[in-house]
Amino acid sequence: MSDFFQGNFPLKSVSVIKSALKSPEAETEVSGNLAITIAEAASDRKAGEILVLKVADVSYLADYFVMMTGYSKAQIRAIAEAIEAKVENEWHRRPLRIEGKSEGSWVLQDYGDVIVHIMMPKEREFYNLEAFWIHAERISLPEPDEGGGKPT
Repeated sequence: MSDFFQGNFPLKSVSVIKSALKSPEAETEVSGNLAITIAEAASDRKAGEILVLKVADVSYLADYFVMMTGYSKAQIRAIAEAIEAKVENEWHRRPLRIEGKSEGSWVLQDYGDVIVHIMMPKEREFYNLEAFWIHAERISLPEPDEGGGKPT
């Protein structure tokens, strides 16, 4: 009976499965693109001090944090809604959780691999998340187009 198990088993199924799975680098790249989309949506609503941190190497919570400042409760809600709309439109994703939208001084949107913090200046200064995640890589954002449109 032991002779039955000593043969060469085809390992194609294992290699096919491995190639079908995304590598951690590919998943982080997708998360990075999502974080950039979020930052662009926030910029469209005039969010201030937008910061994208790659926290994948220093935390298990998420791959990226996107932090920004809103200067009124109404602006913070508008930024949050713009992010939700753009991500749903371009990525077909909705946040797993949203906290603080009714209060409006700090909204947290959890997309799983990307966590968004939209804060009033006072909250951002007090909690100082940038200092807490000082070891995370800062991602530079593309500059917004100047001049109001594409040349013809």
